Amino acid sequence: MQYEFLKNFPKRMKNVGLYAVLLQNSLQKTIWKQLGFQKTDEQFNMIFAVMLYIMEQSLKEENCTMDDIGAYIDTVNVQYFKKDMNYDDCRGLGDFIVNVVLSNEGRAMHFDGYDFGQNAYQSMHISYVANKIVYIDQDFRRTSYYLTDDGYNLLLATLEIENNMKLTVHEIIFQLHLEKQSYDKAVDDIKNVFNLLRIQLQKIQEAMGRIRRNALNYSVRDYEKILHENLATIDDTKKKFQNYREMVKSRVRELEETNINVKSLGGKEEEKLKNLREIEQYLNRTIDEHQKILGSHLDLKALYTRELENLTRMSLIRRFSFRAELYDKILEKSAALEELEYFLRPLFNQDAKKGYNLNKAFQLQRPLRRRMEEDIGEQLDFDGEQWQREQERLRREKLERYEKSLTCLLKMAACSGTGEITLGEAGRVADKDAEVRDALIPNVEIFKEIMVELIRNREMEIAVLKKERSQFIQDRQGEFQLNEMLLQLVEENPDLEAVEKVTVCRLEEKGAVTFEGILSEDGQRKSIRCSDVKICVKMKAV
Repeated sequence: MQYEFLKNFPKRMKNVGLYAVLLQNSLQKTIWKQLGFQKTDEQFNMIFAVMLYIMEQSLKEENCTMDDIGAYIDTVNVQYFKKDMNYDDCRGLGDFIVNVVLSNEGRAMHFDGYDFGQNAYQSMHISYVANKIVYIDQDFRRTSYYLTDDGYNLLLATLEIENNMKLTVHEIIFQLHLEKQSYDKAVDDIKNVFNLLRIQLQKIQEAMGRIRRNALNYSVRDYEKILHENLATIDDTKKKFQNYREMVKSRVRELEETNINVKSLGGKEEEKLKNLREIEQYLNRTIDEHQKILGSHLDLKALYTRELENLTRMSLIRRFSFRAELYDKILEKSAALEELEYFLRPLFNQDAKKGYNLNKAFQLQRPLRRRMEEDIGEQLDFDGEQWQREQERLRREKLERYEKSLTCLLKMAACSGTGEITLGEAGRVADKDAEVRDALIPNVEIFKEIMVELIRNREMEIAVLKKERSQFIQDRQGEFQLNEMLLQLVEENPDLEAVEKVTVCRLEEKGAVTFEGILSEDGQRKSIRCSDVKICVKMKAV
């Protein structure tokens, strides 16, 4: 064949025919306009919505009768399309889509694709749906519809693979065909890979052109999208294709060494050798294209940065009217012509000429990086011990606030008479006494962390916690640990030494509890709103 790219032309035309036949069966049908579907895009949206429903039922292995399709169309129409149709109209539309548009009223559907190898048209059969007989409740006989292979191929082709996954998918297919020695298919795969790389390079070039014309017309979202696509393309792709090229070269050498005289090769071996050489050629072009994408990716980043910086500088430029500020002034006072150079001189500013300083030539030159490190070292020079002492003091103060808050909450529960208290009750007690309020809620962050830890642990038995402490060694100084602080309070506080168990549960049936005007760590007043919680403290029997 003279043109190798026409080799699988009928296969391509089969995919085209899936759309063409569907369009032919749907157009010029009066039922669409009778039901309110005036535009072609509305009609095709409904057709594909019905096909997707049939596919979903087929995948779930459930029946898909005409009653089911009519009910589905009725639901979709009420929620989305909002056409003036009742259930009978929806069922009639479903019957029209399935039996006329998708089945051509039972007549076989064909599409002719020209086969350039045979120099003749090849008739290809097309079928979207098929049906089978099912029994509903073992008594009622119904016809159930399901998609054929052509129907599945049509629907799966409508949902494209994401751009950053196309290259990976084609690369995997190319690798599989190469391993199976299906070199004729591998040629088409590597061509597809090369085309995807060429498309990506063209995208970068078009983006650079748009940025050069006006960077403000190129959004940050577009820039982020093309950067992600470039990185996905660049990521270890070059190394993979170099490995593929070495594999192809080794197989070419094997074929040539097995048959030293190329003319003595059989037909299959000669075809393999031809395909391998073509694959090697496209692999070389693919690696070159990959290198171009890498260079263009860096150029795109530099260009976008430079253009945005230029736009930022332009906002600082002071503009003036030449006529108002120059011509009119000179006409009013012609003597100003003698001082015109002061006005025009800034327009011709040039960079200062550089001269060679002999004194610098004889000075000791230090590496720039070392000098920068020395400068940084001088700036960060401080008393390390004093800083550590200050940090330790801040940690102790913070832990004291945690301890006061938890102690206040446990004492409220222990001294309530019932051994339990809710968060709402504790809030009402705190509202009456400012000192209790400050102890219970030191700030937003500390109170929030304590409540979250209490709700997360739910039940805490002192005996179990003591046993765990004796078995494990923990070194987490300066951090809030609920279990450790609870043991510390029980052991050091006489009012809590009889505590045996602490239980916390959330009260879903009660409303939320709100604390107004609580200070946060950054000094702002905020409101805390959280679910009501009950804290129960079980004391040892005396």
